[in-house]
Amino acid sequence: MVGFETLTGLFLTAVVLALVPGPDNLFVLTQSVLLGRWAGLMATLGFSTGLIVHTLAVTLGVAALFQTSALAFGLLKLCGAGYLLYLAWRFLRAPAMTTGKPGANRPGPWMLYRRGIIMNVTNPKVSLFFLAFLPQFTDPGAGAVVWQLILFGLLFILATLLVFGGLALLAACVAPWLNRKPQVQHWIHRGAALIFLGLAIKLALTQPL
Repeated sequence: MVGFETLTGLFLTAVVLALVPGPDNLFVLTQSVLLGRWAGLMATLGFSTGLIVHTLAVTLGVAALFQTSALAFGLLKLCGAGYLLYLAWRFLRAPAMTTGKPGANRPGPWMLYRRGIIMNVTNPKVSLFFLAFLPQFTDPGAGAVVWQLILFGLLFILATLLVFGGLALLAACVAPWLNRKPQVQHWIHRGAALIFLGLAIKLALTQPL
């Protein structure tokens, strides 16, 4: 049985890490500010679903492939960087939108959910991080390591849901004001495009651990 102190330590660490600025939480903030809380919450669910994939990858040993195979790491890295570039392009071309009102250019909830999954799954750094982070908390005397890793992954996902969900709700408070400020939306779109462009370049230049 994994100790309470171990679980608490992992959960608090996961909360802190979820607060560190990165492509995932920045995407949640942007969508919540521009489209409202449900957009941010659906993106949050997408990222959390992606973390399930990374948890299973670590548990099954697939993540180790990205650590030992430069080709596998490179291919997934380029896919992730390419998708970030695609998002940067979408933000650059996005018109001003009104929260709560449907429109042809407004992404639906399932599209945001899918984007969250794709962004998370195609980032090999997440798998490598899980591979390095989760095993540190395992204890061979506390039961099967496989189930411990799954439990740790679920705790990390819970922390992500709470932090990202909280950020989405807070950022959505700005959305009604933005409805009356299309010029501000214009600059937010451009700023988001630059951020995701920078993140794509950074990911493309990342080397295996």
